Amino acid sequence: MATQIGRLNILRVVKEKDFGVYLDADLLGEILLPKRYVPKGVGIDDEVEVFVYLDSDDKLIATTDFPKAQVGEFAALTSIAVNQVGAFFDWGLPKDLLVPFSQQKNRVEEGETHLLFIYLDQITNRIVATTKVDALLNREEAPYRVGDKVSIIIGDKTNIGFKCVIDNRFWGVLFFEDAFRQLRKGEKTVGFIKQMREDGKIDLSLQEVGYKKVRNILDDILDYLDAHGGESPLTDKASPEAIYAVFKVSKATYKKALGALYKEKKILLTKEKITKI
Repeated sequence: MATQIGRLNILRVVKEKDFGVYLDADLLGEILLPKRYVPKGVGIDDEVEVFVYLDSDDKLIATTDFPKAQVGEFAALTSIAVNQVGAFFDWGLPKDLLVPFSQQKNRVEEGETHLLFIYLDQITNRIVATTKVDALLNREEAPYRVGDKVSIIIGDKTNIGFKCVIDNRFWGVLFFEDAFRQLRKGEKTVGFIKQMREDGKIDLSLQEVGYKKVRNILDDILDYLDAHGGESPLTDKASPEAIYAVFKVSKATYKKALGALYKEKKILLTKEKITKI
């Protein structure tokens, strides 16, 4: 597979120098991996996973420090400087990520967090980013069905919930009623397709939808009771935060699960505790 700038690559060591090792990058030639990044014990013909990018002198270089996102991915990053060229974002590497003024949907100020798409400038081979992400999503018909598990990135907060990027391909909405825990912009997490609307919009959930989400935690509750002497103070009156901390589900789902276990005569419920029968 050809070496890709702005992506993780597995490359072979072909030369050793006092200041580092050179890696075979196919058509890109040999790329230096500075000594401070060379894993202990790595030598000639060994393979190493590296991130390839241009350094401050616009020369190709490799590193075993990995950025917060790669070329072709979305990420919410924070601006740390603005000058006459554009805004620079911290993405975890010594060379900050540039968003030129021409690629800013709204003027970026220092300290702001924005959802970016990272791409490779085909003319300069420089890795840059854009805040003009709307046109990059929903460019095809979404292939999902209700209940599908997806990867999501939390985006901007709106008056109804959170905009989310689904699988780096589509916009979705996570309504406040389905956001049963604190979320931060840029957080990557797992979500589930809650509804596919006729207008093409996608509703999301942080937990499995339908009764399946309830069935999936029944054993977890019973196991928790077994591990705690057959009793638990986490009744249906417990706080959503306390429930999520243990079972990673919403309070509504937890209450439905307790109801199911009660009907199956596997637990007793009181105001103070749950007891396994």
